Amino acid sequence: MIKQILTELVKNNYPKGAGKIYQLRSIISFLILSLLIIFLAFCFGISPVAALLLIAVFLYLKTQEHLNAWKTYRILHVSLLFVVFFFISYLIVREHLPVFYIPFSFIPMLAAILFSNLEISLSLTILSTFALMFLTNNNLYIGMIALISGIISSLTIVGVRRRSQIIRAGFFVGIVQMVCLFFIHHFRVLAPELYAVLFLNGLISGVIVAGILPIFEYLFKVVTNISLLELSDLNHELLRNMVLKAPGTYHHSLVVGNLAEQACEVVAGANSLLARIGAYYHDVGKIEKAEYFSENQIPSSSKHDELSPSMSKLIIMNHVKEGVELARKHRLNPCIVDFIQQHHGTSLVYYFYRRALENLEQEQEIKEEGFRYLGPKPNTKETAIVLLADSVEAACRAVKTPTPTKIEEVVHKIINNKFIDGQLDECDLTLRDLERIASVFMRVLGGIYHPRVTYPERESENSHSKSSKENSHRCEEDKTSSS
Repeated sequence: MIKQILTELVKNNYPKGAGKIYQLRSIISFLILSLLIIFLAFCFGISPVAALLLIAVFLYLKTQEHLNAWKTYRILHVSLLFVVFFFISYLIVREHLPVFYIPFSFIPMLAAILFSNLEISLSLTILSTFALMFLTNNNLYIGMIALISGIISSLTIVGVRRRSQIIRAGFFVGIVQMVCLFFIHHFRVLAPELYAVLFLNGLISGVIVAGILPIFEYLFKVVTNISLLELSDLNHELLRNMVLKAPGTYHHSLVVGNLAEQACEVVAGANSLLARIGAYYHDVGKIEKAEYFSENQIPSSSKHDELSPSMSKLIIMNHVKEGVELARKHRLNPCIVDFIQQHHGTSLVYYFYRRALENLEQEQEIKEEGFRYLGPKPNTKETAIVLLADSVEAACRAVKTPTPTKIEEVVHKIINNKFIDGQLDECDLTLRDLERIASVFMRVLGGIYHPRVTYPERESENSHSKSSKENSHRCEEDKTSSS
């Protein structure tokens, strides 16, 4: 009970074992951002009240997020996007350019794609609207256009998976902005050129977002659905090498990807696409020594028969390290690297640990810690689900007769063991989530390992083969008699 309470306290405040570090980092981040806001306000002659308002908003968001390190950096990223929008708007207003040149939907679109969170995008839209009204002397009409275009762009862009969808959303936002101007002009077309400007405003905003998205992905160290779909291309060099050198691992990864994707669909807040792509790459470290892993071995022989348990353990555990090196060599996103590092957590290499105990001599001592992966444990829902899917798929593959009852037994056993072993301590999965995940695993694996009906041979084929044999026998008799 005490352990559970402490675990919850850690989850609600700081990552495990890093409270002081993240406190200091949060304070430094806040000071840097505050100084930046005040400096920009001084340089551009902006009222100090606006700068203090931004700092107050930042403090409020930081307090609401419990100073969690990852969320703190997300606040910094959102603040940077707001500063970019404010700077662009300020330059346009200062140079006395038409206010309709301001890209109203640019930042909401970018935020919705980068963070995959509608609340963040809408919050940024509201802040940008107030800042724009401040720059335009409380122009209510401009604020209305900015607010409506930001809301529409956020709703249409969140969750997109193709760049063409971004441009299509920009096209739609441009039309919405034209409609807003039509209402402002009391249903009359007073200045046709303004309608053209607003339409191009939305369309060009979508084009620019689609073009500069990789830059912000790199700066913020995030991966979007668009980048994930690019990684899902099975012609990627790592996946092609896996097909050629470790075909069993490749097939295993595809099945794990399907399991993880379906499980994420029933877990609130989990990104199913991220889990699927992470599962595709989680075992790339097996490529170099594929023959030492059971899914790539010939059933009658094993490379480990000639090795000691300690040596076998090193080879098996080293695939995580080699996978991380390969991923960084091919410049995979850090979010994908997390799946490679965390898909075993600190689990025990149980098979070789038991073999080591069986070969134990009197004066020897075998420590369990020496047969555990180095971790870290999964710290997101997606990496935890891939860990479970990986273990469950491997266990079900080892079952000789995978009946539905046997699959159910294996799934519950694996999930319970991982939970008891503490592998799920650092992720946000609840017991209800684990029950839903188990149900999905049983359904999907039951479809994969379902029994097949033995089809009898058709009589026509049997009779045809029988008649052909008789004809050939008769031909041989005729040849013998004629000779």
